[in-house]
Amino acid sequence: MKIGVSSYSYSRLVRGGQMQQIEVIGKAKEMGFDVIEFSTIAVPEGKTLPDFAKELRDEAARVGIEIANYTIGADFLKGSGGDLKAEIARVRREVDVAAILGVPGMRHDATGGWAPDYPGVKSFDAALPRLAEGCRGVTEYAADKGIKTMVENHGYFCQDSIRVEKLVTAVNHRNFGVLFDMGNFICADDDPPTAVGRLMPYAFHCHAKDFHRKPGTEAFPGQGWNVSRGGNFWRGAIIGHGNVPIVQCLRVMHRAGYNGVLSIEFEGMEDVLTGIKIGLDNLRRFVAMVGNGW
Repeated sequence: MKIGVSSYSYSRLVRGGQMQQIEVIGKAKEMGFDVIEFSTIAVPEGKTLPDFAKELRDEAARVGIEIANYTIGADFLKGSGGDLKAEIARVRREVDVAAILGVPGMRHDATGGWAPDYPGVKSFDAALPRLAEGCRGVTEYAADKGIKTMVENHGYFCQDSIRVEKLVTAVNHRNFGVLFDMGNFICADDDPPTAVGRLMPYAFHCHAKDFHRKPGTEAFPGQGWNVSRGGNFWRGAIIGHGNVPIVQCLRVMHRAGYNGVLSIEFEGMEDVLTGIKIGLDNLRRFVAMVGNGW
């Protein structure tokens, strides 16, 4: 199994000016990661996305680390002004960027949910045919370029494993699967090990993430905390410091024979580099424990 890191983990440093996004590549290599993935590329002023993608690819080759995945946003209900064909075309252009990066896979969202003023039924099942059409339109294009596409359990509306499985089943294309984030299930009050087990047959890529969690019966904990779909509280944690049963999730993955990329996505409030480093040390230790039958 390759242990990677999402560029999103360093985003606080990039936004604060302490690090340029292209420098994240060398830092990931220096910290001991096997691969890196890019989430929403921040294009420097005066450059185009395709040109900067080529710079990132060249820098990764120079420092000797593989770019394993490309992550973007998408919304097949509300994106591109609600024009489904236009949103498919826009996401296909991102597939072209993925090809420039040289990645084997690209993750995109499905939707954040219905618009508040949508007059019809706002259930997930009502959205499913349109979401499947959008995902299928992208993956058919990506397949011709040798790039697998996937949806992540992300964005509340399409976050719990039952809904994600419904979407993959509806798309019904061998090139389309799942990037599951073992921590993100908490945001939809889904049990992570159970959810991982449900989605393992469709898994192309995996995120290791930890969250602190408090029940919604308590008072709101304050700044830095978020609210789950069912009213519980969560915030980012260093891998191994939170409440996500990471080792149990890894056991489920091991039994299923998963041998792909496992990338850290750090969202904690701690110092970024410290949080990522401790998380990497813990994750490698956890993976070794599971591999040794612990």
